[in-house]
Amino acid sequence: MALRYIVQDGDPILKKVCRPVTKFDDRLATLLDDMKETLADANGYGLAGPQVGVMRRVFISIDERDIPEGQEDTAPLKFIEFVNPEILEESDEMVTLYEGCLSFPGRNGEIARPKWVKARAFDRYGNPFEIEAEGMLARCICHESNHLDGITIMDLATHFYEDDEEEEN
Repeated sequence: MALRYIVQDGDPILKKVCRPVTKFDDRLATLLDDMKETLADANGYGLAGPQVGVMRRVFISIDERDIPEGQEDTAPLKFIEFVNPEILEESDEMVTLYEGCLSFPGRNGEIARPKWVKARAFDRYGNPFEIEAEGMLARCICHESNHLDGITIMDLATHFYEDDEEEEN
């Protein structure tokens, strides 16, 4: 496994639509393993192919669904790998939160996302699966799926704040 460079704001790759994965092989496995290592090193929640310079429909997310409350900082990281993902359904109920992105460090955009989503994807071996998610995982699935279509927080946010911006009292 190896750390990959995370593409930053201004790189045109972030605005392009990714191609589907057609080969479920060792090269894909290496990419997914590298993305896990890169995500863990960056202390992020999700990472998409174009963010590491690969124009394929693939992303990974931290999976916190089975971690008992209060043990988030000590539990080993678990990941979900999404290859050729598609969102099948989403709730009408939206949740608006500030959201960051590893490709836009220090920028946090206010974005409305569905409270719940149902998605279909393949694992690294080409086996299909479906997942229902809510909360942070649902937000991450939407965020990373957007990356695969060339859409970023810069396109969706209604308001931004910078990490170093002071809050008004």
